[in-house]
Amino acid sequence: MAGMAVYSLCAADGLRHYSPHVWKVILALKHKGLDFDLRPVSFADIRQIAGGGFSSVPVLDDHGRLEGDSFGIALYLEQAYSGNSLFPHDGQNALARMVEYFCDTVLNPSLSVIVVRQMHDMMPPADQKHFRAVRRKRFDAEIEEIAECSTGEAKRFPKKLDPIRKILRDQKWMAGNAPAFADHILFGSLQWHRICTGASLLPIEDPVEQWFQRCIKYYGIALTVDRIDAS
Repeated sequence: MAGMAVYSLCAADGLRHYSPHVWKVILALKHKGLDFDLRPVSFADIRQIAGGGFSSVPVLDDHGRLEGDSFGIALYLEQAYSGNSLFPHDGQNALARMVEYFCDTVLNPSLSVIVVRQMHDMMPPADQKHFRAVRRKRFDAEIEEIAECSTGEAKRFPKKLDPIRKILRDQKWMAGNAPAFADHILFGSLQWHRICTGASLLPIEDPVEQWFQRCIKYYGIALTVDRIDAS
């Protein structure tokens, strides 16, 4: 077992880690060349991690040093470990914050509707119960009612990527000439959909899809319909 671990929400099969925020950290750790274990937890388990104190994942356990919040984990890794930088140039921290804000306010709300049924169905029963209650409170609707809007949201989703698409027509990576944490953030959101559905929302010729495939290849992410994980 590696000395570093990331606690992650996972499907009932123990293979499909679906949190977009966990995927930011997975790519950040790979970017730094660090070995780590993924430790699946249920919603109920999160508050028991390391004796309590966390309400969400990811949680990084670095040989007993605990860090939560994906951006906070990236800042910690950048300070604690040499190697490839997650924020390689002036302004990269601000760029990553902007990309995170865009994902959290524009992309992720749509994705939460698009994948709601698939995400529910992949969970173990106890997590399904929790998930239903949280979504009922957030949307004032049942999972099945929310899912009725998924087709429409999926049709509208590619347009939301227009600002990202324009950037990626002019450069290979969000961060510029090489990937960095800004890329990891965007990847996390799109990987969330891929994990839940095994498919893409974008055609292969789309610059954003081409960038996504570059990330898959660059970081060696296993990607098949029946198994999508971080190995």
